Amino acid sequence: MVKPYFDKNNFRLYLGDSLLLLKEVPDQCIDMVFADPPYYLSNGGFSVHAGKMVSVNKGDWDKSKGFENDLAFFESWIGEIKRVLKPNGTAWISGTYHSIYLCGYALAKHGFKVLNDISWYKPNAAPNLSCRYFTASHETLIWAAPHKTSKHTFNYDCMRNGSWPGDKMKVPNKQMRSVWSINTPAAWEKKYGKHPTQKPYSLLERIVLSSTNEGDLILDPFTGSSTTGIAAMKHKRKFVGFDLEKDYLDLSIKRFNDI
Repeated sequence: MVKPYFDKNNFRLYLGDSLLLLKEVPDQCIDMVFADPPYYLSNGGFSVHAGKMVSVNKGDWDKSKGFENDLAFFESWIGEIKRVLKPNGTAWISGTYHSIYLCGYALAKHGFKVLNDISWYKPNAAPNLSCRYFTASHETLIWAAPHKTSKHTFNYDCMRNGSWPGDKMKVPNKQMRSVWSINTPAAWEKKYGKHPTQKPYSLLERIVLSSTNEGDLILDPFTGSSTTGIAAMKHKRKFVGFDLEKDYLDLSIKRFNDI
């Protein structure tokens, strides 16, 4: 494996192309993958942030290279995910309608078993500026096991009886449903800067607690500012993250040092 960009207390970051780095990971060594791949939203349009009109462009990494190339990319890294997952491990993949169906197709092609699709509802979603569409106020998360016979981890009692403040969809002491109401990242999560597709800590904490146990190894191949890693560390899991952008790994390290 290439030398880590950062390695401390079971929190390891690598700088480089995620697909190439995935090929360096040994077979069947990962307990859980969380992947937040490119959404292909960078199309020159506009959105709203903090009451101001802003460009939706996030970087060259988020620009579509055409359907066939985009599909080939998803099939490649999802194939590597299947190889590195333990037989009873699971993968979580997030996306919007721009990308999630490519993920679903690639998962099916590689023989994954889809366990759930989760709708992450954003109560504080930005409005639609054109007024020609419904306001996009959710993202989809696919939770999948690598084989039809996988015996996946699901911490049912934690999900049913745990404390989930702020989620108006969760009825206390009732089964957790597949719609989660979680705000976008809070101010404290952006104290060192913000990744353009940063996920809220509360979302990743729930994913980590639901489908891993203490000591498990979690991989995020598109780690960004490493919210996955922060949730892993706070709950005594081990973490490996990949990213192409040095600045985001530096942001990840600052967040790690806070805990």
